[in-house]
Amino acid sequence: MSSTDIRALAQAARAASRALASATGDQKHAALEAMAVGLLGGGEPILAANQEDVAAARAAGQAAAFLDRLTLTPSRLAAMARGLRQIAELPDPVGEVTGMWRRPNGLQVGRMRVPLGVIGFIYESRPNVTADAAGLCLKSGNAVILRGGAEALRSNLAIAEVLARAVASAGLPAAALTVVPTPDRAKVKELLALHGLIDLIIPRGGEEFIQMVRETSQIPVIAHDKGLCHTYVDAGADLGMAAAIALNAKVERPGVCNAMETLLVHTEVAPALLPALVAQLAQAGVEVRGCPETRGLVPSIRPATEADWDTEYLDLTLSVRVVPSFEEALAHIARHGSGLAEAIVTADHGRAMRFLREVDAGAVFVNASTRFTDGFEFGMGAEMGISTQKLHARGPMGLRELTCEKFIVLGDGHVRHSQK
Repeated sequence: MSSTDIRALAQAARAASRALASATGDQKHAALEAMAVGLLGGGEPILAANQEDVAAARAAGQAAAFLDRLTLTPSRLAAMARGLRQIAELPDPVGEVTGMWRRPNGLQVGRMRVPLGVIGFIYESRPNVTADAAGLCLKSGNAVILRGGAEALRSNLAIAEVLARAVASAGLPAAALTVVPTPDRAKVKELLALHGLIDLIIPRGGEEFIQMVRETSQIPVIAHDKGLCHTYVDAGADLGMAAAIALNAKVERPGVCNAMETLLVHTEVAPALLPALVAQLAQAGVEVRGCPETRGLVPSIRPATEADWDTEYLDLTLSVRVVPSFEEALAHIARHGSGLAEAIVTADHGRAMRFLREVDAGAVFVNASTRFTDGFEFGMGAEMGISTQKLHARGPMGLRELTCEKFIVLGDGHVRHSQK
């Protein structure tokens, strides 16, 4: 594929974005319903393509967590279709007037939500994300250029073919969603240079990949960075609740960014909590690495190193640290957290409120698992990613986060007179 082909994809997406920006809510709803029906009716070729991707990844020696993220099943396809239908039922943000006020001279000034335009979405491993991204972008009036990882190329192309055909059947341009049909990494850099055709880049992947995109892109970037999530068990916490939350946060799906990587436990409750909890974690296949205080309570576990506190394992590995105070838990999170999601288990309302106010992350939980950090779980239908930065979106990115606001001004023959 030549450089001009990548530019041609972007030019077609730019033209499609203009049509999408003026599409009615009914048109977008019909397209999303057709996309959901297409996934359910076109599952066999998608699953066949996915089996080829999984077989190639297994032959290449990829880890079990990686294979899990890559694998599609009939139930996961059905979940993708449900996600598209949930997006279809959400309020359309495009055209929403978010505020209106009148100036002393009678001029009315307000803000209206509008699409961003063309979004370049670069991601790895999880082909279900292809449908989520296509649905969110269409509903928010944006065209999207999808560049998945080489390991999921067959799956992504099969999904995109079904979805684009469905979009066209609803009378909207098929170029509203496009998959870059090559694993060539050089094409990513070509995509990142198309300032003027693409309005936003959203990358999801490993730390080195995100850094490359940030350093290379000539287009604004919102990064889905690593998820180094903590759960802190406070003094006086309900230990049954704490154990259940910790197990869920680590074990339920360890290969995703909202899984817990470090457990912090107040010294007052550590003796009562940790021996039994570590045994439960070990029974679930988790390798636990602990600080000296943790190893004093459970001598069989491996010692944690300084590097462990900064490691996103994305696997059945967990670091555990006993802390002497609530303040030290906050300090540890501030030093080592990635800003994606953090949780506290506590019975103290005051400390819960302090945790919500003082912890700097896109999602902060009280007495709940970090695994809920997800656009679908938050009622957003799906997500483009989880932004770990503060401009222009933070946390799970749904429909509203894929729009921006423009000023609208209503006058009645108003003209401005310069002040002297």
